[in-house]
Amino acid sequence: MTYFHRQVQLWGEETQKSLQDKTIVIIGCGGLGSSLAIGLGGTGIGHIHLVDFDEVSVHNIHRQIAFKVGDEGKFKSEIVGKLVIERCPYVKTTVHVNSFEEFAKKGIEVDLIIDGTDNLPVRAKIDEYAKEVNTPWIYGSVEAFNGQVCFFDKSDFGAFKVKKKQPAGIAAPIVMHIASLQANLALRYLAGFSVKKDFLYYLYINDEGELITQKFGMPV
Repeated sequence: MTYFHRQVQLWGEETQKSLQDKTIVIIGCGGLGSSLAIGLGGTGIGHIHLVDFDEVSVHNIHRQIAFKVGDEGKFKSEIVGKLVIERCPYVKTTVHVNSFEEFAKKGIEVDLIIDGTDNLPVRAKIDEYAKEVNTPWIYGSVEAFNGQVCFFDKSDFGAFKVKKKQPAGIAAPIVMHIASLQANLALRYLAGFSVKKDFLYYLYINDEGELITQKFGMPV
């Protein structure tokens, strides 16, 4: 409990111990995924599955905070899995160097699915899988100076127009900002606190540098 002292101050030892029984999966270990793993890896969640078959490229490093120069060519999920345990030895990580579709076939039960991918078609598959196994999932996306977050429970990701799209440039801080919002929703849910579900948050910085947050109810 000494390691988690500040969280224990927030919600007590019983809630902190309950996190040890929770299992989550983070799909994608790039920008969002590595920030999510670092943000949640030190909270006391018992088991974190990490899914990603991609290798680190030099252009990833500026915004994917788990990686450093010299990691090029290494599997992202393996680096992230090791880093989480180095920071918090009280969590178990399982690395899956494969696609989400391959992970889904393994039949692994989790309490929460968290999206750290970078394309809409995979997110549509995550939503379909989440409905099949009756497990909520948290969506996050980033582009340029904006991002979106939603805790999907009953609503359908099909409300988005799913298509392949070449992403625009990305500013590194917005990646960490969106991942932190996803992580906060995840931690509140796993700790038993209320979470606004099926509610899309769209955040962006306008031309004057003002942070704007818009909120939309998702169709159920």
